[in-house]
Amino acid sequence: MDNTGKESFPPGLSNAFLFAVFNALSFQIVLGSPMVLYAQTLGASATVLGIITAMMPLLVIFQIPAANYINLLGYRRFVLSGWSGRVVCIFGLALVPLTDVFLDAQTRLVLVLALLFGFNLLRGISSCAWLPWITMLVPAQLRGRYLARDAAVTNLASFGAFMVAAGCLYGNPRPWQFSVLFLFSAVAGAISLTFLNRMPDVPPPDRFTVGKGRVPWLDMVRYKPFKRQLIELVAWSVAYGGITPFTVAFLKSQTGMAEDKIMLVSAVAFLGGLSSQWFLGSRLDRHGSKPVLGFACAAWVTVAVGWLTLAGGVYATGLMVVLVLQFLMGLLAALVNMANTRLAMAIIPPMGRNHFFAVYSVIGNLALGLAPIGWGLLIDAIGPRQFDWLGLTWNRYTIYYAATGLCFVAALLCTQRLDEPEAAGLETLLRDILIESPYRFWLRFWPRS
Repeated sequence: MDNTGKESFPPGLSNAFLFAVFNALSFQIVLGSPMVLYAQTLGASATVLGIITAMMPLLVIFQIPAANYINLLGYRRFVLSGWSGRVVCIFGLALVPLTDVFLDAQTRLVLVLALLFGFNLLRGISSCAWLPWITMLVPAQLRGRYLARDAAVTNLASFGAFMVAAGCLYGNPRPWQFSVLFLFSAVAGAISLTFLNRMPDVPPPDRFTVGKGRVPWLDMVRYKPFKRQLIELVAWSVAYGGITPFTVAFLKSQTGMAEDKIMLVSAVAFLGGLSSQWFLGSRLDRHGSKPVLGFACAAWVTVAVGWLTLAGGVYATGLMVVLVLQFLMGLLAALVNMANTRLAMAIIPPMGRNHFFAVYSVIGNLALGLAPIGWGLLIDAIGPRQFDWLGLTWNRYTIYYAATGLCFVAALLCTQRLDEPEAAGLETLLRDILIESPYRFWLRFWPRS
């Protein structure tokens, strides 16, 4: 506790937030829109873009075997080893654009895919120790506050990363500009390692009691509260998987928006994520995860409809509309991620925590990884074909956004079955935000007519 008697974060946890800042400056470039744009300059199809997007979540499957080795190395050493290898891969990516003088575009694309595979494989293995580590470090009553603050600093840093990307890719970007951008990512990743190494370590709870028997994976999945969250997580991941890269592809191919402008527009999503700190604050700990998930999934349906109307030609793809949709995407993605993570921390029992979190991460990320591949195949299969119906021009992106909207509806229905006994109702959350919030004070000064 601090001097005021309030529960406070453990000493040294500030390094986790600093790590999050430099980690976001790094990974948003090699896993986000800048990499999608570079792959497009090499002639990547929608299916290849889906594979690039899918690598990170799909390779999380290696958390399953890796979870058995966390106790041997400890949390910090395990994560630090994997993150160090990731940085080496990014330095390799920084060299690829410079090979354009002697390698053709197809060969460079293969090199990018190979290095991204190594990057995401190391991430998939080492990340299995992160959530158990944070769960042990952060007291239960402060986890919502920690997740909100972590999301805030991550989104602020991600916004900065996209500002850097927009500056580097100004005009008609040449290969060396992408090389400079990837080098910035590598340096930021190297700096993040210093803060990761300063985070307080804790011994795994079962370090000295690890048995050699079979891990009851199936029994874990059958644990009712956990099973219901996994179903909701899969529905959300299928809906959300691919929406960021294919929105970038839509803006580039259908509207002809320039790369630097796409970076600036995409950066607004991180301002939305940053605003989640105001939107939730301590409400996630106070009201629970279930109402937040219900609200966010319902709002995601509206966002999908918004993109559908733009892709279908109902409204012109104006800058202001795109900015609003990007802001909401960032806000709602942050809300869902925080609420899901907090709910997992709450319902996963201490016994077998490492393996429970591995199952949670693997199943969610498998859906998150397979989805963009499936969506990419759908978009490529439709190709340039289009037709008019119900006042919309139905093309590959109209159909894509309609399908994701239906998936968000399914995710919304799944949130209603989640087990969280102490969670408040959705109406309580909305009343707190819209009526009981301190910001209501300022409404008194709004002119009434």
